[in-house]
Amino acid sequence: MSVETGEGGPAAPAPAQPEEEGGSKTVRNTAIAAGGAGCLLFPLGLAGGTVIVIVFCGFGVLLAPLIAIYLLFHSIFGGGGGGGDIPGPSDASSVLAVFQGDGHGDLDTSTVPEDLVDPIQKAGQLCSAIGPIVIASQIEKASGFNASLVGPDGRQGISQLPPDVFTKYGKDDDDNGKTSALDAKDSIMAQGRYICAMADEAQKMIDANEATGSVLDLALAGYDVGIDAVRAAKGVPKTAEAQGYVAAVRAQFAKYAGVAAIPSGTPTPTGIQTSLPTAVPTESLTPTPTP
Repeated sequence: MSVETGEGGPAAPAPAQPEEEGGSKTVRNTAIAAGGAGCLLFPLGLAGGTVIVIVFCGFGVLLAPLIAIYLLFHSIFGGGGGGGDIPGPSDASSVLAVFQGDGHGDLDTSTVPEDLVDPIQKAGQLCSAIGPIVIASQIEKASGFNASLVGPDGRQGISQLPPDVFTKYGKDDDDNGKTSALDAKDSIMAQGRYICAMADEAQKMIDANEATGSVLDLALAGYDVGIDAVRAAKGVPKTAEAQGYVAAVRAQFAKYAGVAAIPSGTPTPTGIQTSLPTAVPTESLTPTPTP
């Protein structure tokens, strides 16, 4: 069988926070969660009674105001991809919960191409730490669902895995007689095996008190910058690349969970560091084989 090579990679566009203005009128709002302790909320009034709530915490958040305004106008005017409903108070609360959650839950199948529903679902069932919402969110970050994308450093296909990673985890999952990163199913299943392997390593580090953080965040960081970097940092490395990737993937959870409509074509901003949920040691999360 031939193997053709074929990433996954802050944005922390966080969910909208509810604000109300007199009577029964709900104020439009959006939020950027930059994480950290001692956060300060700065509501900024804009034309038309619009409010942006920006959470300033820690470092690396100088771009937060611009990003918040950018996201707001994309939400209102549909930035290049058509409109989207602006979240109301209950939606905002749900979006925030999903952003901070573990990425589990049912995938909203209407948010991904019909022919990719099955491989995304299967990749999200390879281990208990990773669900299909995480898989879809990673694909959004990696390629925007472009199965023919040719990226830097030999990366190819919908999941943009480094060639050596795809060689290790790729299989002929679509049964077409070849293993290729340009075959969407092969690429997505390899992605699932890789992120599950990272989750298993993350769980081992947590159990050995070698790292702090949630299994999901450590796994995402390991997927992007390498598990050795996570081990050396004893958690998600405090770099724009690592923190940014984790936050950018999390920013897509609400979309693929069907909690909030995100206008198509809206890019994920980068450059904001985010404080991330933590977890306590639990049993190892070794990937489970699929039929």
